[in-house]
Amino acid sequence: MLKNQRAKITIQCNICGEKFTLRGRRAPGGQVDTGFKQCLCDNDTQFHITEEE
Repeated sequence: MLKNQRAKITIQCNICGEKFTLRGRRAPGGQVDTGFKQCLCDNDTQFHITEEE
């Protein structure tokens, strides 16, 4: 995948189990920025994040 393409990310909250599927842009360092801040249950740190292909 090219660095400037969008990536599809699945974020699952480890506290309530809510799943979010987002698209984001790949940063120069290889990480993907989706703009996601926190879950509906106010969790902002404990997530399982996977990248879809």
